[in-house]
Amino acid sequence: MNVNLRLAQIEDCPRLLELVNELALYEKAPQEVDVSLAEFEDAGFGAEPVWKAFVAEVDQNIVGFALYYIRYSTWKGRRIYLEDLIVTESMRGQGIGKLLFESVLQETKNLNFSGMVWQVLDWNQPAINFYKKYEAGMEAGWLNASLSKDQLMLINHA
Repeated sequence: MNVNLRLAQIEDCPRLLELVNELALYEKAPQEVDVSLAEFEDAGFGAEPVWKAFVAEVDQNIVGFALYYIRYSTWKGRRIYLEDLIVTESMRGQGIGKLLFESVLQETKNLNFSGMVWQVLDWNQPAINFYKKYEAGMEAGWLNASLSKDQLMLINHA
C-alpha cells in the first residue's frame, strides 16, 4: 500500500470534518461536534490560521490526519499540541497512524520545541498502547476544564 503524506490544504476540509465526526462517534460524543465547515476552514487557512495538519492519502483518498497547533507552557516553553490523530476505521492497523504521529514528532523536532503533548481517553486502550510504544508519559491527576460559547455568554463580568 502506498501512503502519501502531505500538509492539509483548504480543499481537504470537508473530508477532514467527516473524519472528525467519525472520531467523535468512536469517542461516544457525536453530539459534541458543532464546528461549521466555514469556521474550520478559516481556523486553518484564513487570515490568522491556528492549526496545521498532516494528511495521509491512499489512492488519492484521505484516510487519516494529524491536526496540531502551537501551545505555550510557562513551565516548558513552546510545544506542539496534537489535537487529533485519526485514521478511518477500515484503514487502522496498517501503520498509517504511526506515519502521521511520527510526522508531527518530526515537526516538533524541526521547530526545536520543548516537546509534544496530547490527550487520550482513559478507556481508549488501543490508543494508549500505541502511545506507550513511544514511551509517552501519561499524566494522572489533571482534569479537563472548559467553557462553551453559550456558557461564556451567560457569564456576567461584575
